[in-house]
Amino acid sequence: MEAPENDAVAFESAEKIILRWDSTVSEEAREKMIFDADRYEINRYLHAVDEIQRSMESTTLSDDQDKANSAIQIAMARLEDEFRSILVAHTNAIEADSLTDPSPSPVHSGEFQLPVEDYHDTLTDDDSFTKELEHQESSSSSYRSTSSIREVDLMPPVAIYDLRSIAERMISAGYLRECIQVYGSVRKSAVESSFRKLGIEKLSIGDIQRLDWETLETKIRRWIRAAKVCVRILFASEKKLCEQIFEGLGTVTDDACFMETIKGPAIQLFNFAEAISISRRSPEKLFKILDLHDALSDLLPDVEIVFESKSSESIRVQAVEILSRLGEAARGILSEFENAVLREPSKVPVPGGTIHPLTRYPSTGSRYSSDPNTPDMDFADLDGLTPLALHLIWIIVILQFNLEGKSKHYRDTSLAHLFMMNNVHYIVHKTKGSPELGEMIVDDFLRKLTGKFRQAATSYQRATWVKVLHCLRDEGLHVSGSFSSGVSKSALRERFKTFNALFEEVHRTQSTWLIPDTQLREELRISIAEKLIPAYRSFLGRFRSHIESGRHPENYIKYTVEDLENAVLDFFEGYAVSQHLRRRSQ
Repeated sequence: MEAPENDAVAFESAEKIILRWDSTVSEEAREKMIFDADRYEINRYLHAVDEIQRSMESTTLSDDQDKANSAIQIAMARLEDEFRSILVAHTNAIEADSLTDPSPSPVHSGEFQLPVEDYHDTLTDDDSFTKELEHQESSSSSYRSTSSIREVDLMPPVAIYDLRSIAERMISAGYLRECIQVYGSVRKSAVESSFRKLGIEKLSIGDIQRLDWETLETKIRRWIRAAKVCVRILFASEKKLCEQIFEGLGTVTDDACFMETIKGPAIQLFNFAEAISISRRSPEKLFKILDLHDALSDLLPDVEIVFESKSSESIRVQAVEILSRLGEAARGILSEFENAVLREPSKVPVPGGTIHPLTRYPSTGSRYSSDPNTPDMDFADLDGLTPLALHLIWIIVILQFNLEGKSKHYRDTSLAHLFMMNNVHYIVHKTKGSPELGEMIVDDFLRKLTGKFRQAATSYQRATWVKVLHCLRDEGLHVSGSFSSGVSKSALRERFKTFNALFEEVHRTQSTWLIPDTQLREELRISIAEKLIPAYRSFLGRFRSHIESGRHPENYIKYTVEDLENAVLDFFEGYAVSQHLRRRSQ
């Protein structure tokens, strides 16, 4: 046991060192940082702090106790400044190369193990410290990977060693709260800097719900990428750093520092997904909600690892609840649409045979219907598809079934076929144009759908143009007798009159019909012209002279080939032509 006078000498020596670095009285102490000095000076100060703390435990005299309390308060204030300085000096946002979605890696580096040598023995000897750092640097790579989690080293071993040295003394002196607050405030700023690099904005749930959907779609794609990086790299690396500095220094101290740093940013991150999960449901949101659901579901095991402690339970619970609400939102949208498709009661035909409002609803579904009037479907060719993909195909089939029923409300058969062509084409076009639908719905099913709208187009042409083209045939125009043979002019005149009347009626009616898709409209016009124009040109060439040799030929040959070509361009525009079809060649 040391003599009391030796204790007094040791205390006075330690106190002198503490007071020398009192920034409230020393200009030199205000301008310099202890941990920027050499290792000898750092260890000398830490040893002085240890000596003051030891004296506080052994002294019984009130005067000595007061002196020790004063010295430890000065020392703690100084260590707090040093702690902050080291943190700030080594706090930078994670490099951009590290802010990418981690993939599983078989490489598992060793964790940083902090030195446990006796600080009293290091006062004059740096060998053990140097050997420990060399060991850590040789055995530790830049990150530790566990499954999909990648822990980046946020600070060099020397800085971690010094921070732990300071934290150990602050905590043992009862300055845990101050230590945690300084640590959390500095590290939180680094996390926020990384958030800005990742494009994560500070938006309230209300702000998010007021954004238009097009803007939200972009933000959802960005959020999914950012969330993976935040959980698997950013948060995991912050947790690792807390463990390196604080593990073993007190009950859940490392976790308290982790939550001080991460809780605010984590809530900010997950609030975005929560806002989407509780927003107003609408069909166009379905696939992005499913994307969010899948991304969060994939992240959940990593969330449970990173936020495994009791104090971070609220983050885990929030993630699980958001995942559940996203699932409910997707099921709700699917269910509402399926019910709308099955039970839409309208019997009033859509004017012009254009796209029915029901078809404009995204072609999505959630569950098989028990409606006895729904069509049978052969799923034999759809093996290997996900349940969602099968449901989507099922709903498209039901939509077709419903549309076929609505087409029967048209009195004009041609218009009924045009209606089906428009609507099935719209379904095919939207399915191919959606990356999400296109990935899930097999090509074979899309080919069958394409065949259906092409069949509807063929049926329309037959219903409309067979009668018109029938007028341009030769049958019934030639006569033969005992004294003469040739063309019956009366039959020919009647044939031209019938053609003119039929074509004018088709032109008057079908110019008001609408094909919204420009390409489809042009394709159908070309198809009509390819059948009509050559037939009319040939008929006119064969029989024009018979009409022009008689009286009032203009009453029968009313249109040139060019007139008909121009007239076809009026079809399917959705509005009545301003004038009757006239001979534009005049």
